[in-house]
Amino acid sequence: MGRAALVALLGTALMLTTLPSAAHAGARPAAPPVQRTDASSGGPMHTSEACNADPASCHDSNWLYRYIYSLGIHPFTSPNDVRKQLTGNFWLFSVRGACPTRIHPKDECDLLGGNPVRVEAIEYNYLQIATLPGHALGDGLHIRFTFTRSLGFHYLIVSAWQRKPTACTEKTLCNVASRVGAWALWRLLSETLAISAYLA
Repeated sequence: MGRAALVALLGTALMLTTLPSAAHAGARPAAPPVQRTDASSGGPMHTSEACNADPASCHDSNWLYRYIYSLGIHPFTSPNDVRKQLTGNFWLFSVRGACPTRIHPKDECDLLGGNPVRVEAIEYNYLQIATLPGHALGDGLHIRFTFTRSLGFHYLIVSAWQRKPTACTEKTLCNVASRVGAWALWRLLSETLAISAYLA
């Protein structure tokens, strides 16, 4: 299927599930929301608020990966537009599984393969999820999907960290395989969003 046909197909699907008009490209929230202390969003002695402001401060030795993908040039689309399009049309997510079409903070659902996750946060330019007990990679894995823009070019940054090692991350082969698999999986997501962002 050609790129133009794929864009047309995505456009039709998005119009059927459209959200209210997206924020203008220059819009920014007045202030970040205040969140209660919760060590589950990062390492010990970190608060959710601190982790949301600077996730790298929470990763410590449990940082797993950070991948950056280009979404192409979209000069009239803000990072918030792309984030809203993904969370409002979650069928765009590579491994949506049994998750609802529109997701909200604190939602819990099973990704493809019966892997349970919780939506930890949805903010102006990012979506953050965490794995739950029963997930193939173990529980307590935090994955953040951040959308940025520079000179009209959009990027997807996927970061993953854990509070403590799991049965998978303690085994070299499983750990390497999961990182390589994640790179390929999130690349597929970036390619989907590179097309759908034209309609955001």
